[in-house]
Amino acid sequence: MELYLKSDTEYGLTDEEIRRALLQSLKGRQLRNVLIIPPDFTRLHSNAGFITNIYYHTLTKMGCNVDILPALGSHTAVPKEHAAIMFGDIPYEKFLVHNWRTDVVKLGEVPAEYLSEITEGLWNESISVEVNRLIMDEKYDLIISPGQVVPHEASGMSNHAKNLFVGVGGNNMISKCHMVGAVYDLERMMGRDYAPVRKIFDYGMQHFLKNRPILFVMTVTTAPGGKIRTHGLFIGEGRECLTEAVKLAQEKNIEFVPHGIRKCVTYLDPSEFKSTWLGNKAVYRTRLAIADGGELIILAPGVKEFGEDEQIDKLIRKYGYCGRLNLLKLFEENEDLRKNMAAAAHLIISSSDGRFSITYCVQDEFMDEISSVHYKAASYAETVKKYDPETLSPGWNRLPDGEEIYYVPNPALGLWVNREKF
Repeated sequence: MELYLKSDTEYGLTDEEIRRALLQSLKGRQLRNVLIIPPDFTRLHSNAGFITNIYYHTLTKMGCNVDILPALGSHTAVPKEHAAIMFGDIPYEKFLVHNWRTDVVKLGEVPAEYLSEITEGLWNESISVEVNRLIMDEKYDLIISPGQVVPHEASGMSNHAKNLFVGVGGNNMISKCHMVGAVYDLERMMGRDYAPVRKIFDYGMQHFLKNRPILFVMTVTTAPGGKIRTHGLFIGEGRECLTEAVKLAQEKNIEFVPHGIRKCVTYLDPSEFKSTWLGNKAVYRTRLAIADGGELIILAPGVKEFGEDEQIDKLIRKYGYCGRLNLLKLFEENEDLRKNMAAAAHLIISSSDGRFSITYCVQDEFMDEISSVHYKAASYAETVKKYDPETLSPGWNRLPDGEEIYYVPNPALGLWVNREKF
């Protein structure tokens, strides 16, 4: 089935409109066991929590058993308090935990020849197609994959098959896909469909999962003032639903600025962002808008670690964000980086390569650690005296001292681009 719903107003679809569409997507299905694979708390503003809650209660009332497997990727498990905020009153025991190193089954490979073709010869190794073994469990009559389509630093646009192959995928797929994106250059891909990593996911769907009963339920959202607005809902079983969602996301989630930004200030909500592994979306999503010689200030009151995965955290601390060319050389010379390509890719794409400066404003006790990984460090408490999220408005701001800045309250929700260079 294909079901597309777009809002006629800037305020987005109502809860009732969304509810009716979800119920319609279940019409005529005879279901006993359903697996829902929503994003985790780092995608709070996707509205996938509300969607998951509706599906859970509707299916349970129909007498169906419902299991929920959050698409963690390499993130940590969703804590009980976060599950309650995002997913409402779903019993916490219904949430399963995906382990990207141990819980997967290999379905096949994306061949090296195809990888070389789609990356213009920049990547020449095959990639294993791995997913959580529950996806292949025949007891499930339906697998529902809700989530948000938004510009992404590795796949160009997020969601659809990415939710499966990365969200509940294995180490080989997660690591190599991130590395393919880093080698190909995120600035060539962000905000675009059919980027090389997306083609990897499309290949995996077509060759290995096309016979599984997977229903994609994708949103396009914004969140002004932290309030979710769902501008579109795209439900389908094939590739077309993603294609249509991408068109709306490019309209709603890409912000063009007329010229390069000299000083960009971003804010990372402490309830969502506790690591640079996640917080560096502030770097990825704004870099196309920042002028040469400009400055990126990241207000990060909750950031207190580097990688959510212990092994990745150690590698970030060891090598730091020392620039793309340096990291590519280190990658060739060091076995620990070659064995952890997700970490290597993260380090590669998280540097400005000297084009602009990056300052992380954190709690005072974490400042020395920030400095140790080649970022500038500043005190959050001191910095917000001038750049206060409570008083700044999204976009251009003129401060009392005459300084002009550009403020991004949640960089994870979009992509900012200098129109002069697009």
